[in-house]
Amino acid sequence: MKIGMQTWGSHGDIRPFLALAEGLQAAGHDVTLAITCVDSAAYAAVTSASGVKLRVIASPVLAPEEAERIGAEACRMRNPLEQMATLVKHCYAPAEDAMFAAARALCGESDVLIGHYFTQPLQVAAEYAGKPYVSVLLSHAGVPSAFSHPIHHPFGKLGNRFMWWLTRTALHRTIGHYPNRLRSSLQMPPTRDVVMDGWLSRHLTLVGISPQICGRQPDWPQSIQVTGFLDMPNMQLEGQLGGALAAFLDAGDAPVYVTTGSWMPRDVALQTNALKLMTDAVRLAGCRAIIQSPDAQACGFVSGDRILYTGAAPHHLVFPRCRAVVHHGGAGTTQSVTLAGKPSVVVAHISEQEHWGRELQRLGCAGKPLHVRSVTPQKLAAHMTHAIRTPAMAERAQAVARAMAQENGVAEAVRQIEQRFTHRLPAMA
Repeated sequence: MKIGMQTWGSHGDIRPFLALAEGLQAAGHDVTLAITCVDSAAYAAVTSASGVKLRVIASPVLAPEEAERIGAEACRMRNPLEQMATLVKHCYAPAEDAMFAAARALCGESDVLIGHYFTQPLQVAAEYAGKPYVSVLLSHAGVPSAFSHPIHHPFGKLGNRFMWWLTRTALHRTIGHYPNRLRSSLQMPPTRDVVMDGWLSRHLTLVGISPQICGRQPDWPQSIQVTGFLDMPNMQLEGQLGGALAAFLDAGDAPVYVTTGSWMPRDVALQTNALKLMTDAVRLAGCRAIIQSPDAQACGFVSGDRILYTGAAPHHLVFPRCRAVVHHGGAGTTQSVTLAGKPSVVVAHISEQEHWGRELQRLGCAGKPLHVRSVTPQKLAAHMTHAIRTPAMAERAQAVARAMAQENGVAEAVRQIEQRFTHRLPAMA
């Protein structure tokens, strides 16, 4: 098959699509992946080992200083819908027209289209072109069910149905005008439910989450399938395990790894504040640590025998050698830590990350998530100490990791796509 793919977001939104694209190409398909990265131009230098054709569209969407401002603004917001509206307005809308043009080009070249669930240029273009479309969800919090809702309550299935009606209505009011603008430009009727008609696909919706975290709900249609974590080997831009990093890991007790991923401020003053908080917490906890920061030296922080500051690190190689991981609760980082069998301390910046923190707490792999708005060195140190001194948490993390090790999310996603479309394409064309 000729397969066109499109994703948008930060590294955590792009990496799973690269993994799936590589898996489909290795299975014999002809794959093109269009990437729009919000905060980096690094993907322009990325190449595919298997021959996937990569197109980088309107990247980065934001200049570094603008990304800093928008991120800080979103972190201050307590209303998740207001937070979402702000991020979409500034991080997605400026690239929407370029993404839509790329999506329409993909539809003209491809038999099957596969897109990031949250942004819908490819979904709209595929529907207009009459081509089958696969939606890939990177968070199970976006799939309605009478058996679950991200906001926990005591009212059972009836309560879940009502909460999902409210959620879907609110989400459509918040972001439904984006796909409807594109639909209007093609004289297509508007969608009335951005979740059911956009995030989910009637052809196939893949939930790229480990079944250890996301169980398939009984009322989901067969078009919705849980594949497992869409993982891949370490990428060059993620750094290498060598030099000072390898030496630090070899030199003493297993450290705690501390990272906020793409949410680490680039501004020197803001980054200095973040590093001071992390460093003070590590010293209060009395543990060795690796702290990920793009410019620690410019902020006045120097590595020593107890703390190593590193610009990038291959998480897949480093996490298994750590005692615990402090992170922001991104979908990819959450699953990488869980796959490594290590306890987490989640310091969330936005509501989606709080959801992942609660999921890890539910699994017994983490304590209650913290939020960047209210975290202090003392609070962070206390959570770190709890994570590294609670044997039950480590044992639970290891048990979940053993189960995850038996999964192959990319292989399952490829199987689902081939099963649904390989023999049906002539009839669907």
